[in-house]
Amino acid sequence: MTAHRKDTMDIREILYRLQRGESQRAISRDLNINRKTVKRYQTWAEAEGLLEGDLPPLDALQQRLEATLPGGTPPQQVSSVEPYRDQVMAWREQQVEIAAIHQRLRETGYTGSYAAVWRFVRRLEPPPIDVTVRVESPPGEEAQVDFGYAGQMIDPKTGQLRKTWAFVMTLSWSRHQYVEFVFDQQVPTWLLCHRHAFAFFGGVPQRVVLDNLKTAILQAAQDDSDVQHAYRACAEHYGFLIAPCRVRTPQHKGKVEKGGVHYVKRNFLGGRTATDIHQANRDVRVWCETTAGARTHGTTRQVPLTRFTETEQALLQPLPDTPFDPGTWKRLKLHRDGYVVCEGSYYSAPFTHIGQTLRVRLGVRTVQLYTDDYQLIAQHSRATEAGERLTHPDHLPPEKRDGLRGREECRQLAADIGPATAAVVQTLLDEPVMDRLPTIQRLLRLETTYGADRLEAACQRALTFQDSAYGTIKRILQHQLDETPAPDPTPPVSRATTFVRGAVDLVGRALGAVTWML
Repeated sequence: MTAHRKDTMDIREILYRLQRGESQRAISRDLNINRKTVKRYQTWAEAEGLLEGDLPPLDALQQRLEATLPGGTPPQQVSSVEPYRDQVMAWREQQVEIAAIHQRLRETGYTGSYAAVWRFVRRLEPPPIDVTVRVESPPGEEAQVDFGYAGQMIDPKTGQLRKTWAFVMTLSWSRHQYVEFVFDQQVPTWLLCHRHAFAFFGGVPQRVVLDNLKTAILQAAQDDSDVQHAYRACAEHYGFLIAPCRVRTPQHKGKVEKGGVHYVKRNFLGGRTATDIHQANRDVRVWCETTAGARTHGTTRQVPLTRFTETEQALLQPLPDTPFDPGTWKRLKLHRDGYVVCEGSYYSAPFTHIGQTLRVRLGVRTVQLYTDDYQLIAQHSRATEAGERLTHPDHLPPEKRDGLRGREECRQLAADIGPATAAVVQTLLDEPVMDRLPTIQRLLRLETTYGADRLEAACQRALTFQDSAYGTIKRILQHQLDETPAPDPTPPVSRATTFVRGAVDLVGRALGAVTWML
């Protein structure tokens, strides 16, 4: 092969790679050609219209070069490995590594470097074409989300400029999108933006594609990702699947990466002066429904808002009855008194977990306590003021929980056991001087040992003998007298029949037969 023809082959290779969209830097590196030379050929090829369609044959290309390229073709740099071309090609067919080829060449007297051999082999074996496959989703199936830096906006609370991020959710089929500006990328903000986006669309897609943000994915992996527990709860509430991208592959969410975040930066934010973040959010919502929604999309060649309203919106999953309560998560210790302390209030958990560190989800209306592996063990209404103590009796040891029963609760528990028990408890509650609540609590605790039926029978027997004392009822149960029919009580004896003598005689007899004059 003549050097003249080889030069033309190299130029043809440059043009072929430019047609594939490879960069000047990559072509220069792979072919060991100065980058300025690559740029010169690219400029010439663009002017000649050679970057589209089939390239002409070598002879026709050479004639065109000589006729239209000023200065003709530059001198070709001949590789030091060129004399060994056939042998190197044979070794490569045998899948010999480049390092081994360099070593074999040195054994035959070659003095060049390993890098020269590597570059020569790369020219013989250009890298495979990196093909990008565009994946389109059916309507209603997918949304893509991302955060992007949005410059600075005014914080209305302080009047100062703060760094701002744009949250963007784009529906993959229609390309209709929701945008919201926020001051942070923390978990509550991330979840609240999802809530607002689904409300904006009026429905929920089947899955949400996202980058491996720490707000959503705790640890990214090839086949399994540890999903942030709050985001998992959000997905379960709305019924969508979380679909994180593979690590370092943001192109897997290119619809929101290029057509969402970058589009917002170039269009809505382009040339915009710093403004109040609330005003910016009002303006961007209008922009989403007009400018962004009414444009002809560069890929679909259709209007996003029209595709959304006419087709995709009806295919989204319906919103749940209540919006998601994002809440905040804390890791708190369950103290020896059976409570965790959260924002100045106290919440009980089962005593069997005392000493453990629990995961506490603090919602707007509820507080939920989980074990470290996210097993729900307690739920309370959220305290309305600091210092409030919320207790579930079942969280305490059995021997401790009875002491928390109040008068009304004891009255109700007694009524559930039976009318005799209720009557005994009411008698004790009616005590005008002494507080009999501790006695009543001990009395009701007998149900645990003897059962409700026996306690009711013992209280009935005690009432028969007009003795409602706790000790009496307990002795009846201990001696199993509640299982013996009670005898008919002796009718009370009348004082009139007992004392047949007059008071004067009784008093007189007691005082030694002294006669009193009335």
